[in-house]
Amino acid sequence: MQDDIPTLRRILARDRTIAVVGLSAEWHRPSYFAAKYMQERGYRIVPVNPRYPQILGETSYARLEDIPFPVDMVDVFRKVEEIPAIAQSAVAIGAKTLWQQLGLMSEEADRIATDAGLDSVWDRCVKIEHARLFGGLNWAGVNTKVISAQRPKQG
Repeated sequence: MQDDIPTLRRILARDRTIAVVGLSAEWHRPSYFAAKYMQERGYRIVPVNPRYPQILGETSYARLEDIPFPVDMVDVFRKVEEIPAIAQSAVAIGAKTLWQQLGLMSEEADRIATDAGLDSVWDRCVKIEHARLFGGLNWAGVNTKVISAQRPKQG
């Protein structure tokens, strides 16, 4: 599934509420950067981090099970050994997708998610995939190999 562009497009078009497990309130952290990008593209970001009461203007929850409304995607920024339990929580709350961020791949978590009927993505950045599939790779310094300093007209 990892290189299945139609599936990635379907997930990113469908899953508009994203619980980000391990979202940091520190602007320079990858989780913050990715979540802010997605929020600015119209996605609802739901922080899951017991250290902060609020991140990116949204209430932060200690656990996925504490979120009082439906979540489409669970985006994980935690250690690999923690991901199977997060996958079980994603299944329990009725999420549609488990997304393990760039550098993360728990086969056990993938199995838990797919056995329960969730889409499962691993070792991918939600921000990079969105930008790659829906435009925006030039946002904040990704080399698009465009020499001009002027942005092309959107048409």
